Amino acid sequence: MGVQQSKSSPEAMAAVAHEKAILERLQTFRSEDGFVHVDSEKGPLFNGGISRQPEKLAIELTQNWQSKVLADPKNRLALSAFSSVNPRDILASRATKIADQQVFNIRIPFEGAPITNQRSSGRCWLFASTNVFRIAIMKKYNLDSFELSQAYLFFWDKLEKSNYFLENIIETADQPLEERLVQRLLADPISDGGQWDMVYNLVEKYGLVPQALYPDSWNAMSSSTINSIVVAKLREYAVILRDLVNSSATTAASLSATKDKMLREVHLILTLTLGPLPSTSEEFEWNFVDKEGRARSVVSTPHKFAKDISSQEFRITSSTIASMVSLVHDPRHEPLSLMTVDRLGNIVGGRGITYINVDIETLKQACISMLRAGLPVFFGSDVGKYSERASGIMDIDLFDYELGFNVNLYGSLDKAARLRVGESAMTHAMVLTAVHVDSEGKPVRWKVQNSWGTDVGSKGWFVMSDRWMDQFVYQAVVDPKFLSRRVRDVLTKEPIVLPLWDPMGSLA
Repeated sequence: MGVQQSKSSPEAMAAVAHEKAILERLQTFRSEDGFVHVDSEKGPLFNGGISRQPEKLAIELTQNWQSKVLADPKNRLALSAFSSVNPRDILASRATKIADQQVFNIRIPFEGAPITNQRSSGRCWLFASTNVFRIAIMKKYNLDSFELSQAYLFFWDKLEKSNYFLENIIETADQPLEERLVQRLLADPISDGGQWDMVYNLVEKYGLVPQALYPDSWNAMSSSTINSIVVAKLREYAVILRDLVNSSATTAASLSATKDKMLREVHLILTLTLGPLPSTSEEFEWNFVDKEGRARSVVSTPHKFAKDISSQEFRITSSTIASMVSLVHDPRHEPLSLMTVDRLGNIVGGRGITYINVDIETLKQACISMLRAGLPVFFGSDVGKYSERASGIMDIDLFDYELGFNVNLYGSLDKAARLRVGESAMTHAMVLTAVHVDSEGKPVRWKVQNSWGTDVGSKGWFVMSDRWMDQFVYQAVVDPKFLSRRVRDVLTKEPIVLPLWDPMGSLA
């Protein structure tokens, strides 16, 4: 049976006429370069803004675009290449890879080993910080290879963050559930990520143990499952606690008892998935073989072991670690300002997140001073931008997007603008162990100890160009003795309090 052809409705005819009018109007503005140009960004004002209606995407326009794209032989070649492989593999610069050599003229005398592997977890901050801590321990006990237990800190961080989250939920129970702050708390209750001040809190409260005494479980190496379980429970607990707080029948004692029961359930989940923890107060015995082949033994507690980070050869101690400060380069704010992030932390009553905002040159010079003194540097960056895992190169000239797509990837977006629009944030923590400087003492490239195992980079080591550092490094943790008094005095200022959803609140 045939189908009768329908007649065009008045609405459809009006839509076609509207599209035609748009095309005709665009043609009057079109210039030789193919773009539409107007004399002013401001059109007729209506209630303080541009008077306009939302416009549909005109089908005729897209058909015209495609015809022009495919008419260019270069684009047809790009189509053939890009449609079958990762475009970055095609656009990677061979010259940049050759230039970014693992050659450095300032390096710390002992970098520590082995290259660590956080696997499928977001624990980079725990790996980077323990890679800084371990060097003095390795020197003290004459070790070729050593790791502190990242899983030990990971367990306590999950439990402490759960408590921190529930306390925030109680404190914000008077706000509507749809309030932005409450929604932000609920969105990410116990991220794998963290910050330097959070590491300090964990080590100060729980100490450290060798990895041999508390190794990674499968769930430490691949944390998504336990995260999904604990987060689901925490969101349920949040609803219960909000109802209790807003009930006239609830007492402080009953609220605390309910919260304690919730935390016991979280502790159970963590114990069964990460493993029972060693006691924080009882002594442990650590047996090991030093690099001379001698069997040795150390008896200590987690607290004593953490306080005993020191060696005669290496000038980093537990007190040095405690005094270190976080420099950040956030060009949205004035240099020499103190910043913190509201409700960002992991331990109730612990040290808050504190940043000293400086210009990038101050940050880099502090890093160079640390390396000259033989000290590794914990730093935070946006690692996914202009970087390649296989080669271990981070360089803004690594991919030529303009060659492939005829676009400048960021255009007018500078570092500050990328932060403002969500295009960049601190996503990963690593360790600097060396830098190459030119004849004038200016940095050219940096050596980076990553925690992605030995199958990436140069057996796990990455190289970062100095120009990449300018654009994508946000934080470096340094000893304040390498800072001028002017920078150190920033710690006495009243901090700028950033909201929890600010990019500086992202956890590496």
